[in-house]
Amino acid sequence: MSVIKLNNESFDAAVKSGKALVDFYADWCGPCRMMAPILEAVAAERADLVVAKVNVDESAELAARFGVMS
Repeated sequence: MSVIKLNNESFDAAVKSGKALVDFYADWCGPCRMMAPILEAVAAERADLVVAKVNVDESAELAARFGVMS
């Protein structure tokens, strides 16, 4: 399985299984870009786990909901 990109509309349905790893990231963030290959590796190894990314600039409501500040 690969990393999926989530937004305000798709988040709840995607993580309803209860087993999810979600990376809140920004395109301009260097450390966030460095995490991408690691997330891809986890997604490839763990078919039982939803591995997803949420762009905080595009989905500010989700970032606020989970207290993502930086």
